[in-house]
Amino acid sequence: MRRPQVLAATARPLEARFLVPEQIIVSRRSLHLAPPFLLDDYTPRCLTLSAADAAKKRSQAYAHLRNCNLCPRLCGVNRYETTGMCLIGDKVKVNVIAPHFGEEPCIQGHNGSGSVFFSMCNLRCVFCQNHDIAHQRNGQDLTPEELGDWYLKLQDVGNVHNINLITPEHVVPQVALSILHARNNGLRVPIIYNTSAYDSLASLELLDGLVDIYLPDFKLWSTASSRRLLKADDYPATARESIKAMHAQVGDLCFTPDGIAKKGLLVRHLVMPGLEAESAEIMKFLATDVSKDCFVHIMEQYHPDAYVGKPMKARSKQSAANKEDNDASDKRYAEINRAVTKEESSAVRKAAEAAGLWRFCDPPRHDGFSL
Repeated sequence: MRRPQVLAATARPLEARFLVPEQIIVSRRSLHLAPPFLLDDYTPRCLTLSAADAAKKRSQAYAHLRNCNLCPRLCGVNRYETTGMCLIGDKVKVNVIAPHFGEEPCIQGHNGSGSVFFSMCNLRCVFCQNHDIAHQRNGQDLTPEELGDWYLKLQDVGNVHNINLITPEHVVPQVALSILHARNNGLRVPIIYNTSAYDSLASLELLDGLVDIYLPDFKLWSTASSRRLLKADDYPATARESIKAMHAQVGDLCFTPDGIAKKGLLVRHLVMPGLEAESAEIMKFLATDVSKDCFVHIMEQYHPDAYVGKPMKARSKQSAANKEDNDASDKRYAEINRAVTKEESSAVRKAAEAAGLWRFCDPPRHDGFSL
């Protein structure tokens, strides 16, 4: 720790020089963090719920399972009997449960984030970077109680910093029940809701008081792009309302002195090829309608995946014969069938700064976490 700074000694004999309280300047926290976003300590929100509120949320979750209307798809099915668009019933299907070290430094910390990767999704992103999980029903079926027990294993055995629920939009009732179960059995770490931002306001209302950190990925701004690439016309409007509701619940991202995020909103945005103008609109929205103190992670790791770049189905043998094998027009979603350039990523960052945003997930300029 840095030594306290001391006022200059007067020109008295050496034996007469000594420190008195008013001569000592108390050292400040050495953590590189603005005071409004620093927490001395933190108690997860679910632990502050009253027994009556917890019982009310449990009852609401069961009701939503019997008439599934939490997701923007509004399937309205009884998930004890059948499935809707997500193809998931009353049990969750989990692909991976493990400490994860691929998240933001303030999320993964030294011990990892206790990640739960749910199978399937309520979006159908053609470029999905996790399509092997989100587009396929692989994994183990778990009841809400069994899922909650896994949170405790991650906490007690894995010593993780948090429970990170990845792509949970379509299993919110089960997630709410699992958190309430873990709450009653010793959960003491924050809950992260890691989402595509395609969430309904009713869904977020059920999660209010259970989630500590919202981690939405605001993907696209225009209806046309969302229709083509996400298969959801209403995605932009839904994401805007969802992110505002998330911020209203938990505020800006805050940390304890160890550099670990404990509560608040962290917005991710994956830069897409040729869509930097849409990215700029997203940054303006975050600065204007959410908060200029919003913590933003501008992600540059896009690569063609899932259905992007796959061969198109030939309309006829003759038309297929007239095309060269490497013809770009013969590839699906050819406009995003390339990596993002440095110029595109730089343009998005400049747009974010021009909008007034200043809290970014950048590599630290010192030893420790980037805050």
